[in-house]
Amino acid sequence: MSNPMASRADNIASTLSLANFNKATELKSRIWFTVGALIVFRFLSFVPLPGVNPLVLQQLYAKTQGGILDIFNTFSGGSLERMSLIALGVMPYITASIVVQLAASLHPALASLKKEGESGRKKLNQWTRYGAVLLTAIQGWAIASGLEAYGTSAGLQAVVIPGMLFRVCAVISLIGGTMFLLWLGEQITSRGIGNGTSLIIMAGIVAQMPQFFIQLFEGGRSGSVNGLTIFAMVALVVGMILFISFMERATRRLLIQYPKRATQNGMMQADRSHLPLKINTAGVIPPIFASSLLLLPLTITQFAGKSVAPDSTLGNVIVTLNQYLGHGKPLYMALYALGIVFFCFFYTAVVFNPEETADNLKRNGGFIPGIRPGKNTSTYLDYVLTRITVIGAAYITIVCVVPEFFMEQTGLRLVVAGGTSLLIVVNVTVDTITQIQSHLLAHQYGDLIKKAKLKGRMR
Repeated sequence: MSNPMASRADNIASTLSLANFNKATELKSRIWFTVGALIVFRFLSFVPLPGVNPLVLQQLYAKTQGGILDIFNTFSGGSLERMSLIALGVMPYITASIVVQLAASLHPALASLKKEGESGRKKLNQWTRYGAVLLTAIQGWAIASGLEAYGTSAGLQAVVIPGMLFRVCAVISLIGGTMFLLWLGEQITSRGIGNGTSLIIMAGIVAQMPQFFIQLFEGGRSGSVNGLTIFAMVALVVGMILFISFMERATRRLLIQYPKRATQNGMMQADRSHLPLKINTAGVIPPIFASSLLLLPLTITQFAGKSVAPDSTLGNVIVTLNQYLGHGKPLYMALYALGIVFFCFFYTAVVFNPEETADNLKRNGGFIPGIRPGKNTSTYLDYVLTRITVIGAAYITIVCVVPEFFMEQTGLRLVVAGGTSLLIVVNVTVDTITQIQSHLLAHQYGDLIKKAKLKGRMR
């Protein structure tokens, strides 16, 4: 016997479209608020730090391209290249949140705090913000000191008036900019369409894409890039977006059976549901971690290489690192792929606990058909998760390594078209569309309830 309310809900979900967008006034106000907040973010990316020379900063960034600065600059929407107030973006908060999540999964005291519900979540968020402030202060001090050191080693004065006052002002300004971005992300999450921090990162990447296509087609016009390369690059980006969209929606659905329960009609009915396991459980964390660890030595050698004698032992080490660990080199590509695979399995083990999931199923009376509840269920979940993680790791490795190989062969250095950037853009876009559809579905449910109440009054 079919449930009329369930069938009605299925009809609403199947006929859901953006044609009802004009009627959803709350959704429109949320979208306009989100757009306004992202515009504020873009304006802030053009406000420079006090006491820096922007012309010298362009030369600094040009000489350090290929290192980890490229990644941070892409995620901040070009703010690091211009050394704006939000030069560090939300990356310190992302790093701090990853560290807190890892600690909460490995440390028993933090793990118990995580299980306390809303109060425990608030404490972990508070510690994450403290960690973000600490990381921003450390990175801000390193940036300020690096700007002064660059002015003395290269004969260019990146800082107008170097000294302790500039360093303190730079650290305070960068902390203020990063904290404002975190506040802006929270406002987007609560008053906008959700995923505030992710939308800010995506907006920074998307803002760099027009410059990517301009450089690509300008190279074709000037003759430095042939037409076949341009066509292959565009086809690669489109193909990667389609492939990522397909894989990010792919899940392994495990059937969950619940005991038979008596219904209102006196019939015994068994409830069924599904436990969805994403193919890519780790998300975009593995490529970010792997690329950051590999590019960090290259970036350090680029900063310190000018002050070291080329014929010394340290100089030989720096030259060797630049030769073998350079962006796009075979050793770099191999280590990059191994790092992605390692962090896929490691982070999946951190974010998904088969024993906890099995205990929750057993507590609620659910079980997987053919598998005994408890330890056997935990073992089976670990078995399935390990095998789908192999597919997920292979997928992320292909997405991240293929663009790197293509850029190395063509000589293009375009991080915005890399696998990590495309992963973030596609993931956030899919999540945003899902949020909008949820708001539209809730609006249609509201209309359905109002019509039902109106018919009841008329009777």
